[in-house]
Amino acid sequence: MRFLVSHWIRGALTALFFMFAFPLLAQQPMKFDKEPLIVETASGKRLTFIVEIADTSERRQRGLMFRKEMADDAGMIFDFGTSRRVQMWMENTVLPLDMLFVDSTGTIRNIKQNAVPYSEDIIDSMAEVKYVVELNAGVTAKLGIKPGDKVMSATTTKKK
Repeated sequence: MRFLVSHWIRGALTALFFMFAFPLLAQQPMKFDKEPLIVETASGKRLTFIVEIADTSERRQRGLMFRKEMADDAGMIFDFGTSRRVQMWMENTVLPLDMLFVDSTGTIRNIKQNAVPYSEDIIDSMAEVKYVVELNAGVTAKLGIKPGDKVMSATTTKKK
């Protein structure tokens, strides 16, 4: 009987540990490679950002979650490997974001401006895309980035 009680207590303590520790572990920083990314507007303006690359399932799932700040010229590019309709959300994302939905040719097909932090609402690409670029909210309006503009980076120009 004593063994069963101590075993049960040990199991309960382990469960409590994971219940409280896992959210903290999930918030630990994840390492992303970075690259320059250029947005060329229809008017010929070239805007340069330094983006982190989310090119694996684990990195795409984490994205910019739990980040409390991001430089004005920073962002993240999600590489989905193949073109498809993409759905994103802002769960555990502290920063408001602009999302650029980019097809395999590097053309911006759609933009979601000012995505709401922590929202579980689905944000749909509305077209087949291969990449999503996330920038600080308000950047697309401030800099005049629009659908039809081009995105260029090592990720978008690598051999398919």
